[in-house]
Amino acid sequence: MESGSLDGCFTNPALNRGGKIAISYLRGSVVETEISYAELNRDSNRLANYFLDIGLEKGERVILFFPKSLFFVTAHLALQKTGAIAVPLNPGFKESEMSYLVNDADAKLVLTDPSREAIIRGIDPGLKIVKIDTDAPYAELDFFQSYPDRVPKADPAPDDPAVIIYTSGTTGKPKGAILTQKNLVHDANNIIDIWEITESDVLCHCLPLFHIHGLCFALHTALMAGSHVLMHDLFSPENVIETLAKKDNDYKSSLFMAVPAMYAKLMEQLGDERPDFSHVRLWTSGSAPLLVDDFKKIKEIFGKEPVEREGMSETGMNFSNPVLGTRKPGSIGLPLPGLEVRIVTPDSFSDVLPGEEGEIWLKSPAITPGYWRKPAETAETFEQGWFKTGDLGKVDEDGYYFLTDRIKHIIISGGENISPREVEIVINRIDGVAESSVVGIPDKKWGEKVVAAVILEEGATLTADDVKGVCREHLHGWKCPKKIVFRDKLPRNTMGKVLKRKRGQVCS
Repeated sequence: MESGSLDGCFTNPALNRGGKIAISYLRGSVVETEISYAELNRDSNRLANYFLDIGLEKGERVILFFPKSLFFVTAHLALQKTGAIAVPLNPGFKESEMSYLVNDADAKLVLTDPSREAIIRGIDPGLKIVKIDTDAPYAELDFFQSYPDRVPKADPAPDDPAVIIYTSGTTGKPKGAILTQKNLVHDANNIIDIWEITESDVLCHCLPLFHIHGLCFALHTALMAGSHVLMHDLFSPENVIETLAKKDNDYKSSLFMAVPAMYAKLMEQLGDERPDFSHVRLWTSGSAPLLVDDFKKIKEIFGKEPVEREGMSETGMNFSNPVLGTRKPGSIGLPLPGLEVRIVTPDSFSDVLPGEEGEIWLKSPAITPGYWRKPAETAETFEQGWFKTGDLGKVDEDGYYFLTDRIKHIIISGGENISPREVEIVINRIDGVAESSVVGIPDKKWGEKVVAAVILEEGATLTADDVKGVCREHLHGWKCPKKIVFRDKLPRNTMGKVLKRKRGQVCS
């Protein structure tokens, strides 16, 4: 794993492990396709040569806008072989959301499925599209199979961009975090080391691939380590429990990565049932805070304490509780190797003492060099080479870190980051709305739920259902408010700014 590029790290296991199964792809509860490391390497070479043949060049952006599938994996690996930049996007995005992302990425090519082609055509009729029927079995996707399986000669450098992950911004416009080859290789190697992932591991993968959690923390690490991935097409509590409970030699899961909302649904599905999960050596939780009560429930129901960790789209994984050692409920754990951490006062940037709250600043080889074509936002995010996370936290006497609040008004619901401003923009365009304020309210199931306080213009007769209906039309479902409250006024400071941190006054 000494290669400076993702492709080199993926190819080495492929050459060394040949016929070993890399991915078993499950549609529902049934294994639809299995592909070996050698076959995955061969197919990604062929697809890379197809991309090059249709004119794709190094550094150009390619949007992946289709459901989770084995082809998604092949396409992502193929793009790394060409030196192009993969831009994975949520397949649930609406045209109004996609319009900004397609134009901001300045994509050369979009990979999508027939049901979403019209969205892209509506944004840019001239944009080159490759359609993939993800409802068909992988073996039936033969449009690239006639291309040679020789290795493309892209040879990306460590500082070359490999992936752009869009993350919610405080202004309402998502920002594309650039992740270089070096960023991703360092991050994956760190995770493999601290979680002791090896070729004997079997990962039950039920996370989305458009997110850094499922794509980088889970998929990259498993393939680089030569593990076997049991990849579910989507998260179904019933099907995931069935997979986790299997004891067949080749399908006996040893690793599971999820967000707190997934654990909540699994525990709800299980009820009073207690299958034997003793063969699963590691349960991890991230992308959102895990309640202390849920930490205890997971230990009781699944048989082991979960390993909580913390990461960001811009930074990769930063902190993790140890696999061997004390796991502190509510803590994001200890810094990963190579990570420098400061906790500073947000106003004077002076370091605070252990136990005191401040903003968490980071330095690491895994941290983004900046946001795609957003120099001002990049400059605001860095201070003398330190990445300002926007998270408030503290460190205890044992060196364990805790998140306490956020400076940035980003809502984390079900592991997804949501920009309040993006939701407010949609609501404020509704006839009859004078103003709105969107905040996250603590929720046992989702971590936080989106709630909107709305001030109506005089004489307007809008209902909560009216507002929710417009949101569903223009926003992905997880961004839409779960609750609408109507107010006569909002709490403000002396400068007239809405005090979002007083959430009880805004949306109670």
